[in-house]
Amino acid sequence: MHITLTPMRRDDRLTLERAGDTLTINGVAYDLSAIPEGATLPRAAVACDWLASDITRTGGVLHLALILPHGPDAAQATLFPAPLLLEADGPVALPGPEEVPDVD
Repeated sequence: MHITLTPMRRDDRLTLERAGDTLTINGVAYDLSAIPEGATLPRAAVACDWLASDITRTGGVLHLALILPHGPDAAQATLFPAPLLLEADGPVALPGPEEVPDVD
């Protein structure tokens, strides 16, 4: 599963967990196993406010983008996150929510 993160200033949190083709987002499981090779599931067809793109399957890998919430003083790793390539099941480590300390 390949996830691109789209940073957005928000006060809520995002948690992810992968189990095969099922992605659990903040406790809600989305079974994406029905998406065949080469197909696209439109973003509008998925009732998920965190989804920031259509979902496609290319080369057997699901590709999607999710909103990555961050606070007002987010670290560079959160503001400019690297894409995630999920190969194992389990909780997904996300950049943040650490904040950059104030410098006087």
